[in-house]
Amino acid sequence: MASEKPLPTHLRGALLAGTVIVAVAIGGYAGWHYRWSNNPSTMALAPAAAVPVASATAQRADVPIYLTGLGTVQAFNTVTIRTQVDGQLFRVAFTEGQEVKTGDLLAQIDPRTYQAALDQAIARKAQDEANLANAKLNLQRYSALALEDFATQQQLDTQRALVAQIEAQIQIDQAAIVAAQTQLGYTTITSPLDGRTGIRLVDQGNIVHSTDTNGLAVITQLRPISVVFTLPEGRLTTIQSAMASGPVRLFAMNRDGDRPLAEGILAVLDNEIDQATGTLRFKGTFPNDDGALWPGLFVRIRLLAHTERNVVTMPSTALQHGPGGYYAYIIKPDDTVEMRPLKVGHIGDGLSIIEAGIAVGDEVVTAGQSRLEPGTRVETASANASR
Repeated sequence: MASEKPLPTHLRGALLAGTVIVAVAIGGYAGWHYRWSNNPSTMALAPAAAVPVASATAQRADVPIYLTGLGTVQAFNTVTIRTQVDGQLFRVAFTEGQEVKTGDLLAQIDPRTYQAALDQAIARKAQDEANLANAKLNLQRYSALALEDFATQQQLDTQRALVAQIEAQIQIDQAAIVAAQTQLGYTTITSPLDGRTGIRLVDQGNIVHSTDTNGLAVITQLRPISVVFTLPEGRLTTIQSAMASGPVRLFAMNRDGDRPLAEGILAVLDNEIDQATGTLRFKGTFPNDDGALWPGLFVRIRLLAHTERNVVTMPSTALQHGPGGYYAYIIKPDDTVEMRPLKVGHIGDGLSIIEAGIAVGDEVVTAGQSRLEPGTRVETASANASR
């Protein structure tokens, strides 16, 4: 193999000179870039990136003030259906879980014994009425004979007493008839209210007694329905003021408090405070037309205490809490933020009432505060959309 020929001297010199020039250029650029990037004056020329945040505008609004308590649904009325006479349960006229109206037939006790007692009472009265008629005729005769001295005064007085005695007996007979009619009426058991029957407690054909404690069934009134709930004793004055202004509205929510179930009014304020818990019991009444409330259901109650009119509000997510109290970040016209202390009133339902520190129209930061400090430049979603 033939050996490579060495480059001519003038070519080797040119290649070496070019390499040196390239190396010097690269080193110079690197040194210039390092000095520029570490020069404070040049760094100040590069603006910091804006911090993305969410914002909202302070507004005037009417804000309802609610008090929240825990409660349990109770039937408006609960009745245990019991028999008032002894006998065989002749008929059960309701089905378990049936909706019944006042006066609907529920059960029938064998009425034959009580019907016979009524018939006897009626017959005794008829017999005594016949005796009374005869006694009155005899009294008329004795009265006529006494005028002509054919009857003694004693006979006349005895006959008058007999008439009065039979009249009293007829009153006794009438009372016996009423009692027998009442007993016979007890053999027909009807619903005393509108409600819903529960599980049947006695089956047809059994012998029932007026002394039985279990009864035949339980009827609960579901429309309307009640909710008993508690609130701290410190809310007593507020609630009394609300009651003095008119009916107090209640809102029943589900256990988690995120879904409304029914609306009603405050009906009863208990007459004493539970000293063990420091709470006061209340009872509300709800129409419950759709049956959303059921006895025993656990609910959250929101009581509308009053409404703050025409106040400055902002989302509660804008509130920050520091050593000096509440504050919020306000977005200024130049898109930087300032930290402003606030005097806050009521906080609830995601909205805060601001008594001092913010004016209507101020834009407040509602998300992204952790990256902010006074003077930080921000960029909001609304600003991005308009640019």
